Amino acid sequence: MATGALISVAEYLSSSYTPDVDFVEGELLERNVGEKDHSRVQGLLTAFLIGLEQKLGIWVYPEQRLQIAPTRYRVPDICVVAGPEPREQVFTQPPFLCVEVLSPEDRMSRMEEKIQDYLEFGVPYVWVLDPRSQKAWIYSSDSRMEVKDGLLKTRDPVITAPLDRLFGR
Repeated sequence: MATGALISVAEYLSSSYTPDVDFVEGELLERNVGEKDHSRVQGLLTAFLIGLEQKLGIWVYPEQRLQIAPTRYRVPDICVVAGPEPREQVFTQPPFLCVEVLSPEDRMSRMEEKIQDYLEFGVPYVWVLDPRSQKAWIYSSDSRMEVKDGLLKTRDPVITAPLDRLFGR
C-alpha cells in the first residue's frame, strides 16, 4: 500500500522505517510482514541458508535494500549474494537470489511487479513461498514454475532447500 505523498530518494535513504518499505518512483510501498507464519518461514529459510554460507561461498541478508533503478528500491525478505561479500550498504548489483514470503494481505499483481523488478535487475533466481498454502514457486529469466518435488533449487551455486523443513511438515 502506498503512503500517498511523494518523497525523494535522498529522504528515503536517510529515513528509517519499521518494517522497511519499498520505494518506487517516489512512493513508499509497505511490505506485509509481522505475522507468525511469515516470520517463521523467513527465519527458518534464513537460518538454513546461513548454514550454507561457508560451504557455497554465499552471503545471506534478510530485508536488505536493493537499488533496482535510480528511483526504485526493493527490500526482499531474504537475498543471497554469491561470491565476494558486498561492500556497499545498499546493494546496487543484483544478488544471486531474492526470496519473498507471502502474507495473507499480499496481492499477486503487486508480487508479480516485484518479481519482474528483480528479474529485470538481473537477479537469476526468485523464490516465492506461501506459508498458508504451503506452496512455493521458482522464477528465473526464462521460467516460472511451482515447486512440485518439495525442493527449492538454484544452479551455480547449487542451493537446494527442502520445503518440509521450511513449512514445518
